[in-house]
Amino acid sequence: GTRGARAARRREGRAMSVAEFGKLVLLIGDYHSPSRKGDIPACFKELLNTDKIGMVICTGNVGSRANAEQLRAIAGEDCKIVSGEVDYGMDFPETSVTYVGDFKVGVIHGHQVIPWGDTSALAKCAGRLGVDILVTGHTHRHSVVNVAGKFIINPGSVTGACTPTGDFDVVPSFMLMAVQGSNVTLYTYEEHNGETQVSMNELKKAG
Repeated sequence: GTRGARAARRREGRAMSVAEFGKLVLLIGDYHSPSRKGDIPACFKELLNTDKIGMVICTGNVGSRANAEQLRAIAGEDCKIVSGEVDYGMDFPETSVTYVGDFKVGVIHGHQVIPWGDTSALAKCAGRLGVDILVTGHTHRHSVVNVAGKFIINPGSVTGACTPTGDFDVVPSFMLMAVQGSNVTLYTYEEHNGETQVSMNELKKAG
């Protein structure tokens, strides 16, 4: 009877409130620490010290086992790390695919996609993986591009490490993605002179 219905309503209410907030997904990678760059900026560390992140998607080149463990500590089982070209002996997969809200999300470091950072080549990769969103790295430049209804998202380098082509002028960055059903709000965090600057993009699933 009524008691069961009330309990079901309560459960529904709880699920609603969590869904309303959406799950925060951390997009991060290309540390190259300690080989090319020191630690992640202190202002980023403060932001990442939160229990609101439910999943981590890492584009690779974590630089050390300690960095990988820190990421696992944030999201436990829901931590997807793929292999960068210098993740020696780390045993990460080349690609990973997961679901976030209504979106199928894939991740690949990007050194495997030639030419590097080429959006049409990355869109083909997204097609092969069958994903709506492809998270990729390697260029150390953050970007969000919509190619033929697929979103190619690059969170950049969280430490601001120099690029594979030797460019040292790199702004440290990472992203947080809030997903509610078929809507994604993407927050891009950059570090400038020890301060965090944030910008926002809203993405909507095609169809």
